Amino acid sequence: MSITNIKSKILFLPVVILMVACGKPTVTENNDHEEKEGHGDKVHFSVQQFQSLEMKVDTIPRKNLSSYVEANGELEVPPQNEATVTAIIGANVSLIKVIEGDKVRKGQVLAYISHPNLIQLQTDYVNAWNQFHYLEKEYQRQKKLYEEKVGSGKEFQKIQAEFKSMDGTVKGLEAQLRLFGLNTGKIQTGKIYEQVPVKSPIEGFIRLVEVKTGQYVQPQTEMFEVVNIDHIHADLMVFEKDMSKVKKGQKVKFKVESSPDKELEAEIYSVGKAFEQDPKAIHLHAEIENKEGLLIPGMYVRGRILVDEVKAYALPRQGVAQEGEKFYIFSATKEDEGGEIEWEFEPIEVVLGTEDDGWVEIKPLETLNKNSIVAWNNAYYLLAEMKKGEAEHEH
Repeated sequence: MSITNIKSKILFLPVVILMVACGKPTVTENNDHEEKEGHGDKVHFSVQQFQSLEMKVDTIPRKNLSSYVEANGELEVPPQNEATVTAIIGANVSLIKVIEGDKVRKGQVLAYISHPNLIQLQTDYVNAWNQFHYLEKEYQRQKKLYEEKVGSGKEFQKIQAEFKSMDGTVKGLEAQLRLFGLNTGKIQTGKIYEQVPVKSPIEGFIRLVEVKTGQYVQPQTEMFEVVNIDHIHADLMVFEKDMSKVKKGQKVKFKVESSPDKELEAEIYSVGKAFEQDPKAIHLHAEIENKEGLLIPGMYVRGRILVDEVKAYALPRQGVAQEGEKFYIFSATKEDEGGEIEWEFEPIEVVLGTEDDGWVEIKPLETLNKNSIVAWNNAYYLLAEMKKGEAEHEH
């Protein structure tokens, strides 16, 4: 609904002037009734206009406001909470058991691989294991003969060398088979695994599946990426000029693209000691306190590091208007003109201080009574109406 018929009126009211004297507020009452023509520096609203604009008026509250340093970065997890899963041996992917986004536990099978070389490795192990046990018995027999001065020292040394060599071969093959997650005890009994499981080294979520069924993978081929986001944190960058202002323990407020309307909070637990050169900045890490929504490593972060906190008189930013280099708030007075209720708004010049989370510190150039009522919103609309009134008055 458009607002029309905003008129200046002749007022015959006592004027209360708030002045600064010796650093203390002083109230002076002027009882002279002076007739004035249309006031271009005041705006009048009817009750209907007041309600249509959803005006909010109240006293100026005192709030805890924090000055801040802007910092941008991205979400990360510690290195021990990320894992790249590769094949330990060249083989073909025979089965994939997970998709991206699946939650997995440590040791869970992600895929199976198969290749004739894997079967040959198990066969070599069985042969080496049987040969080892034969040599072990022969070694014990030759040792006994040698100690009883019956057997040849040369023969004993030969079987001893073969026995120890085979012992090393068996242990090496066993280590490879255990890396594949195979049960060497069952292989010793003759069980040969045709497929080898590829397992997750950590608990977390599958971030990437980089292979297809039937694909041949080299030992260095990345098959899966697993990430545990339980310890996801914000990795922020602070420019050199602000470095002295940040420290461990400070609070950070930030937003991510997945939840642009939700402000998250974190606490700095580590401040970097080395500069990035382009741009010249330091890294700091902050633990997220209220993890909500979809938080994924690599997400862009826009944050504010709260460096100082002050208690000050403040208004919502919508209650302040700027004209040129000056800032104004508006006092609000409810009047009864012959049974007709009106609201009168008058500009008050102020200096702005700290801004925090949509609130701004207000420093009036003249002392205001703490019980003064002011507008909390629509300040730019009030300023526009005031200027329009001044223009009409000049004509």
